[in-house]
Amino acid sequence: MNNSFKKNIIFQKYEITRTKRERKNGYASKVIWFTGLSGSGKSTISNILEKILFKNNIYTYVLDGDNVRSGLCSDLTFCSIDRNENIRRISEVAKLMLDANIMVLVSVISPYKKQRLMASNILGKDNFLEVFVDTPLNICEKRDPKGLYKKSRSNEILNFTGINSLYEIPEHPDIYLDGTIPIKENIKKLITKLYENHIIFFPYTHKLFEY
Repeated sequence: MNNSFKKNIIFQKYEITRTKRERKNGYASKVIWFTGLSGSGKSTISNILEKILFKNNIYTYVLDGDNVRSGLCSDLTFCSIDRNENIRRISEVAKLMLDANIMVLVSVISPYKKQRLMASNILGKDNFLEVFVDTPLNICEKRDPKGLYKKSRSNEILNFTGINSLYEIPEHPDIYLDGTIPIKENIKKLITKLYENHIIFFPYTHKLFEY
C-alpha cells in the first residue's frame, strides 16, 4: 500500500472484542492450517473435523484452496509471487474470522516454508496450528481425485506442486498426520491432540462420527 494512504488509515476499535466473544461462547478460536500435496487428504480431514466441531457447538469455517481461488483469489495465477499473495489473503481473512471467535480450518497446499511462516506471523504463533498431512506423491497421484496429476503429466497444467513445482515438507509441524492410514485414525489423533492442548473441550470417542 502507498505510504501516502497509510497515514490516513486509523484502526477502529470496537467494544465487543474477541476475548468477550470467547468468554461468551466458551472456547478460544484458532486457525488449524492443513498443508500437504493435492490428494493428500487435507480437504477430507478438514471436512470431517468441521462436522465434529459443529456438532459440539463450535463455530467453524473451512477456507479451502480451490474455493478461495474461485472468488477472492480468482485473479491470481500459480507463479511463486501469486502463490504468496494467495496465502497472504487467506491468512488475513482467517485473522478476521479469529476475531469473530470462529475456529478456522484452512485446507491449502501452501507448498513453501516461507508461506507457512508468513501465515503464522500474520495470525500470531499462538493462534496458528500447522497440520501436515504426509501422503507420498505416488499415492496422491494414484488417487488424483480432481484429475490434476494426469493433466500435469500431459503438460496441460504448469507449476503443479509435486510434479514440476516444489513442495517443501514441514520440518516441525504442530500435528503430523500419516495420509496413508485410515481417515478415522487421523481424526482420532487430531481430536486427541486438540483436546490435550486445550483447544477443544471434548475428548475423542467413536460417537463423534455420529453426525
